[in-house]
Amino acid sequence: MKRRYPIALLILVLAVLFLVMLCRPEQPRQVRQTRLQLGTVVEITAFGPEDSTEDAVRGAFDEIDRVEALMSSHRSDSEVSRFNQASRTAPLSVETLQVIEAGLRYSRLTGGTFDLALGKLIRLWGFDSDRQKVPEPTALEEALKTSGEGALRLEDGELVKRSPAVQIDLGGIAKGFAVDRAIDVLRQHGITAASVNAGGDIRLLGRRPDRLWRVALQHPRKRDGLLGTLAVEDVAVVTSGDYERFFELKGKRYHHLLDPRTGYPGRLCQGVTVIANSAMAADALATSAFILGPEAGIGLLEQERVDGVIVDAAGGIHTTAGFREQVTWY
Repeated sequence: MKRRYPIALLILVLAVLFLVMLCRPEQPRQVRQTRLQLGTVVEITAFGPEDSTEDAVRGAFDEIDRVEALMSSHRSDSEVSRFNQASRTAPLSVETLQVIEAGLRYSRLTGGTFDLALGKLIRLWGFDSDRQKVPEPTALEEALKTSGEGALRLEDGELVKRSPAVQIDLGGIAKGFAVDRAIDVLRQHGITAASVNAGGDIRLLGRRPDRLWRVALQHPRKRDGLLGTLAVEDVAVVTSGDYERFFELKGKRYHHLLDPRTGYPGRLCQGVTVIANSAMAADALATSAFILGPEAGIGLLEQERVDGVIVDAAGGIHTTAGFREQVTWY
C-alpha cells in the first residue's frame, strides 16, 4: 500500500496559506494627485481603500479652492480683495479673521518683521505678477507708510485699516492654513496617512504604512542639490527661501521675502525650514525667521518650541537642537 502523507500534507499547507491570504487585511492603496492651486503645484498623497481615498483627496482639493476663494489677493471677489477696496473695513468670515488674528500675533511676536499689511509693497515690486522691478526709493517710502505697527487693528470683531491705502496680503500665512484645512478634510474622511504639499508648505498626517515620511531639504544654491532629508510623521514642514521667486538685476538677486522695516528683500538668509504642528504656524515662522536672520531666527523658533534650520547669507547652517535629531545631512 502506497503512502500518501506527503501529498496530503502539501494540500493542507496550501489550504492554510490560502486562508491566511484570504483573512489578511487589505493593504491601503496609494492615491496621488496634483492640481494648480495657491499659485503653485499642490500634490496630495493619501493611503486607504482606493474609491473612498480618491473621494477624500478630491474633497481636500475642493477645500483648498474654498480657502483660496476667501483669502487670495489675486481674486477680485475674495474677502481680502473686498477689504483692500474698502476705505476702512469690510465683512470677513470667521476663518479669514482666524488667520488674520494669528498673523497679528506673529507680527507682535517678531517686532513687526511679519506684517500682513504689505500688499502695496508686494505689488510695487511686482512679485504678484510677471512684471518684477526694483522700485524707486520714493515709491518704497510711500508704500511703507501703509504698513507697520498700527496699520491694522481688530475692533469689536472687525479688522480695521489705519487708512484707505492699507492693503493686506495673507500670502505668508494663508497657504499654510489652506494646507491644514486640506488635512482636516482628509482626516474627516477617515484617512490616517496622507501628505499635502503646496510648493514647499507640507503637512503630514500620521505616517506612511511602511515607514516615516521623508522630506527632502532643497539646497538654496544648488538647483538639483539637497541639504539633507527629514524623517518625520504627523507634523508640518515649511520652507521659505530666496530661490523660490526672484529676479536678478546687474548681478544682484531680488526675491519676494520683503523686510517690512526697509521695503527691500531680506539679506540675512538664503533659506529657512521649520517643523511645527501646523502648516500655518510653520509658514509664518519660516517667513519671520528668514527676515530676522540666523541668530534671532533660531531664538524665535526655540521660543515658539518648534524646530528648524536656517541657512545664512554666507551658506552657514544654524539649527535648533531638536532639528538635528530628525535630519540626515548630505
